[in-house]
Amino acid sequence: MKNLKIEIKWAVIFSLMSLLWMILEKVTGLHGRYIDYHIYLTNLFAIPAIIVMVLALKDKKKNFYDGRITYLQGLVSGIIISVMIALISPLTQWITTYVITPEYFPNVIKRSVELGYYNTIAEAEANFNYLNYVKQGAIGGLIMGTVTTAIAMIFIYTRNRKSS
Repeated sequence: MKNLKIEIKWAVIFSLMSLLWMILEKVTGLHGRYIDYHIYLTNLFAIPAIIVMVLALKDKKKNFYDGRITYLQGLVSGIIISVMIALISPLTQWITTYVITPEYFPNVIKRSVELGYYNTIAEAEANFNYLNYVKQGAIGGLIMGTVTTAIAMIFIYTRNRKSS
């Protein structure tokens, strides 16, 4: 467990940042008055998500591997963080759905039918619900965390320098 201390810390930080992002979306009206813009602006979450993952990998490099990390070590660490985030995501989604913004699903269901994305309320409800978002969040988080790690480690890993 001591070996995973940094991964646990950053999975919690990421989850808290996700909740703060949901509060920001709600406060700015993206879950109500400006819900039409939500589909576009919610993707900006990728920016802080990538920053947090890079900071986590740099933390692991500096404070666990004494400043020298291989690509594989970083990849494994990032995958572990991603798995932990995926495991925490049902809780963060519950907090989002039932505490932060309980009006989001009713609003997005109504609006998606009005705009013709779905023909009926039932069709929209099948997509916009807590369980579906839990699945999407866990799977999407795992995939995006792994891809982000794979790319970030190209720049973070310690290259072996040949002595002359």
